[in-house]
This record gives sequence, C-alpha cells and structure tokens, in this order.
Amino acid sequence: MEFHLTPILADMKELYLQPISADRFRQYLSKLQGDTKGDLSLPISGFNPMGQVLEKIEELEHLGAEAIMAEAIGEINSLLDQSSGARITMVLNLADDLKGGWTNFYTTDFDSKFKLQALVRRNFCAPHFWTSESYSEHLIRARTREYAFRTIYWQNNSKPITLADHVEQEIFVSANATAGRVPQATFDEIAAYYEANKQSKEYNLIFNFFYGDAASESLGYKQYGIADLTGYQYAAFVAQTRKTTS
Repeated sequence: MEFHLTPILADMKELYLQPISADRFRQYLSKLQGDTKGDLSLPISGFNPMGQVLEKIEELEHLGAEAIMAEAIGEINSLLDQSSGARITMVLNLADDLKGGWTNFYTTDFDSKFKLQALVRRNFCAPHFWTSESYSEHLIRARTREYAFRTIYWQNNSKPITLADHVEQEIFVSANATAGRVPQATFDEIAAYYEANKQSKEYNLIFNFFYGDAASESLGYKQYGIADLTGYQYAAFVAQTRKTTS
C-alpha cells in the first residue's frame, strides 16, 4: 500500500473566488463526479460548494499545508509494504462548519471517520479540516496520519458495525497516529459503559459514545450519559494501556 497526495487547494481557491451561483455548484459537481453523474471521481465531498472558505484556504496555503501533508505521507509510506496492495490517493477536504449551512460538525466528522465504504472502494483518503479550526503544522501532520491509518485499518478489516468495532478502529488510529493525547482522568465509568454496550449496533448510541450528550442533544438524538469523557479519549486510553502492558 502506498499513499499519494493530489493537491486541491489551488483548484478549490479558483472555484471559491467565483460568486456563489448555480454555475459554481455545477463546476464543483464536475470535479467531484467526473464524467459520470453520481460517481466519485475526486474525494472532495467534504467541501461545501456554497460555503465561504476562501480565507481558510488561504490560511492553509500560507502554512504550506499540502507540502506538510506530503512529508507526513512520505513518513507513513516508509512504514508500509509497498510491494503489493493499493495506491491510495489522499486529498485534503475543508468542511465549512461555520457558514456552510448543511455542514454539521458532529455528523460530518462521524461520517468522515466511520463511513468510508465509497472512499476505500475507490482507493481514496480524505482528511477533513474545519473552518472553525486554528491550523498549525502539528495539526496538519496529525490529521494526515489519523486519516491515513483509518484507511489502512479499513483495507484490512470489515467496516465497523458494533460499538466495539468502532472503538477498535479508533484504538488502532490512536496507537499509530495520535499517541500522547490521553487526558489525566479516571476511565472506570466510561469503560464500564463500553463493556455493557459494546455489542450495540444502534447508531444513536455509537454516535453518543464518541461525541457525548451535548452533541447528541444539539441534534435531537437520544442521550446516554456520556459527558466528561468521550469515545475518542477512551480509545486513546486503551491504546496507551495496551502499549504499556505489551
């Protein structure tokens, strides 16, 4: 397996320089779908063609985001067996969770991490960045690694169905890409909740485990009592614990 970056910021900047219009939307669809309606020719579905992201694109350009991503990809590729397996095209996605209208941070973030069938089937990887974020070289490298290792996980495992499946994916990601982010906290309560519900296939429960009650409440979803710590932190804790005891 080998990752390759396809730069997109310059093309998207040109698109967003145009006035918001039906023509801009059509141009976006042409980039996304290629010549086949409903297909996925380029993994840029995180972009909102009617969003207002020009300033944030320029921030990423100023930081040299795609050059940083290319360096991170090179480091990842050096760890992989490139003699066989897929050639993965990685494309930066910038989701407008501030002014994008239909782009909700929580649901879009969940989908970008756990609903990867269409991307993996086409050998795509689409790290998501957000207009609400402050960018840095560290963030760009970490985000690139996280999404790359999710793709690697999907290449070697079935898509996650149960809560346990979702958590195992994020344990793998944390172990390989995001170590050192575990808060100083007691995980007994969330660990007990996980053990009691790990075979659940209920979307609302799985979503709540990773994003917590406040996110679920904002979307009108059922809440399950996940408050101070969430599933991502629990996964990082388990990854760290496994490393320590191995």
